[in-house]
Amino acid sequence: MVQQEEYSKKQFVFRGSSLDDLKKLNVREFARLITARQRRYLLRNFQDIEKFLTRCKKKVSKNKKIRTHSRDLIIVPEMVGLNIQVYNGKTFNPIDILPEMLGHKLGEFSPGRNKVSHGKAGLGATKGSKNKAKK
Repeated sequence: MVQQEEYSKKQFVFRGSSLDDLKKLNVREFARLITARQRRYLLRNFQDIEKFLTRCKKKVSKNKKIRTHSRDLIIVPEMVGLNIQVYNGKTFNPIDILPEMLGHKLGEFSPGRNKVSHGKAGLGATKGSKNKAKK
């Protein structure tokens, strides 16, 4: 009888680095691993992201919800595992930060516009239905 191999969950790797290695990096060091547009934003606004992270740590220790209007913040490794509520212009949408989201902006996961589903045309809305309404 052939012994079955145990299947383990595939370990997450971002640009050749594991998640544990990424969490040891600070925001500016992580910027070297992401694409040019995000790198440019991170290097210019790393103070805002660090300020947000310190606020997150305080709220997590007090078991409070983390809410933000900052949809343009880049997701860094320290945010992985957090549940952040991002404002979409009307409500706060809860987002669980996953490792696959690294380098993306928070606003990408909280859509501001809903998909429009057009209903059936009403009576008198089309030329053909106007004739039916007169009869």
